[in-house]
Amino acid sequence: MNLAPYIDHTLLKPDATPDQIARLCAEAAAHHFATVCVPPCYVRQAAEALQGSGVAVCTVIGFPLGYSLAKVKFFEGHLALTDGATELDMVLNVGALKAGRHTEVEDEIGQLAELCRLRGALLKVIIETALLTEAEIVTACQLCAEAGANFVKTSTGFASRGASVADIELMRASLPTHIRLKASGGIRTREAALALVAAGADRLGASDGVALLAQPASETATYDSDHDSSAAS
Repeated sequence: MNLAPYIDHTLLKPDATPDQIARLCAEAAAHHFATVCVPPCYVRQAAEALQGSGVAVCTVIGFPLGYSLAKVKFFEGHLALTDGATELDMVLNVGALKAGRHTEVEDEIGQLAELCRLRGALLKVIIETALLTEAEIVTACQLCAEAGANFVKTSTGFASRGASVADIELMRASLPTHIRLKASGGIRTREAALALVAAGADRLGASDGVALLAQPASETATYDSDHDSSAAS
């Protein structure tokens, strides 16, 4: 199986440099990854580097903690789309979700979903599964669906663990079929990536997509969802 079309080739480390972003974009173009996922300050650079390559530019909104004001997230999204992003990965307000402020959560997602729809972009909502109970994961998925998100995404890569097969299976069972899933955090082997795709993931956030492609299919899985020290998207 060719994993390249599933991969958001990601660099979200706080010390990421322009040279590293340039290398990330060159790798994405060479391997035909789905997107690069870069910090907002590098969106314009990535969009210029990847113009005509078929690789989309993704960035993060309200990242990594999610508790920015909704209007701040909206403005972040507007600027990112203006700079050339066509996919936004927004961190949901986890505290509001856990407090039962569901209307607030849905409204925030809905504002960005409508912005993306009008601009021909995609919205992925990061629910940070490591911080949620199973019931809260189900509720988060329902709110994302009702608000018009295109994807629901497991993790930022900055929490105590990343994606798990169980997360993806639960999320897939909780969402309409037209809403896609992105797994991220701790995806370090080809077998781990394939297991997540088999469970229902449509996209994979990975900080070393090139290594995933290079690994032999028979390699024993060493999937570690407990922590992603590389902060993969």
